[in-house]
Amino acid sequence: QVQLVESGGGLVQAGGSLRLSCAASGLTFSSYTMGWFRQVPGKEREFVAAVTWSGGSQYYVNSVKGRFTISRDNAKNTVYLQMNSLQPEDTAVYYCAAASKSNRGSWRIIRTYDYWGQGTQVTVSS
Repeated sequence: QVQLVESGGGLVQAGGSLRLSCAASGLTFSSYTMGWFRQVPGKEREFVAAVTWSGGSQYYVNSVKGRFTISRDNAKNTVYLQMNSLQPEDTAVYYCAAASKSNRGSWRIIRTYDYWGQGTQVTVSS
């Protein structure tokens, strides 16, 4: 079965950095666009970043542009989210998601994605 396992979350001070990883198994990784979403208790899950199956295109929510970088290693079946200049408002549970390249719809929308990880907590202290 498909598994997406996130790691790399933790507690960091404002201005610091973290790198999240998501290891995928049970799917043809290079045929899936990979996305990162985040969720704060009481709020809807929101799009953060996505990278297309070949790695050729990346998409970001405006609030993280210039601070976060999404990348992937198809040889390792892993997607990364490098997060720099973290701010308290970045505190959330971060989820990795996979969407088949044949899916129609925006990579920014939750329902486009087929599989989800369990999430990893990121806490940024002020």
